[in-house]
Amino acid sequence: MSQDKVVIAEALNGNVRIRIASTTNLVEKARQVHDCFPTSCAALGRVLTANAIMASELKDENARCVSTVNGRGPAGTIVAQANGKLEVRGFIGDPSLYYLNQETQKLDVGRIVGTNGTLTVTKDLGLKEPFTGVVELQSGEIGEDYAYYFAISEQIPSLVSVGVLVNPDYSVRAAGGLVIQLLPNASEEVIEKVEAIRKNMKPISTYIDEGKTPEEIIHTLFQDANVLDEREIQWHCDCSKDHFARALTLIQKEEIEAMIEEDHGAEVTCQYCGNQYQFNEEELKEILEKAKHVENRKRLTQE
Repeated sequence: MSQDKVVIAEALNGNVRIRIASTTNLVEKARQVHDCFPTSCAALGRVLTANAIMASELKDENARCVSTVNGRGPAGTIVAQANGKLEVRGFIGDPSLYYLNQETQKLDVGRIVGTNGTLTVTKDLGLKEPFTGVVELQSGEIGEDYAYYFAISEQIPSLVSVGVLVNPDYSVRAAGGLVIQLLPNASEEVIEKVEAIRKNMKPISTYIDEGKTPEEIIHTLFQDANVLDEREIQWHCDCSKDHFARALTLIQKEEIEAMIEEDHGAEVTCQYCGNQYQFNEEELKEILEKAKHVENRKRLTQE
């Protein structure tokens, strides 16, 4: 299977920016890590893909883009995180959902996500404060919700299509995403051309399933497209025992004391990748001392 990637292009005399990603490997890895059933897999895969496309705009390898979706549906919270190297990870609250839309017989992502909630996008560019945009969910189908986000939070008219096709054995057959954006001062003629493309295009996952590369999809939609860049996408979780040790210093010291006295240790599981980290009594005592130091420092700062 070919390497996942996002390809960036422009078309219609530079008035349209296009980003198309193939993410079949990424979504299959997420499915395996979280043991996802088809509808959960499709929902998580769509968010992972959309977030990866957004992260392809990051200039700094250490910058991060995080998408959080919660429509108060059965899926619970869906989180996707990607850095400037397009290393992507994510999770879904309930990975065991398999709902079909009775009319279309397609995976009913909107039903499990729900619409009584928000899509939150946070971009940490290494500045003093991260940028955060929050919009109400429109359909829970993810593509329309990101299009609404671009329109409201970034004031960019955008067409967004994300899709995941799942095999009968629950493995991912094809996954990908597309973002087409009108640049400022685009003419009515350009807008009409993009609208005509929107009406005639197939679902993005269908193009991927047909074996088309992102470049081929771009040139299928826009004959005059000029490819500007392409970047690889991969699943990667950077969790570590040191990371969780630092995180434990931030919880209440009474909780750490309880772990020592009652459990004589602790086990922490990474919600992104499922890796487990064991802490024995001695390690927890060291963490407790650091936690007390952090608490004292906070108290001195407040005084």
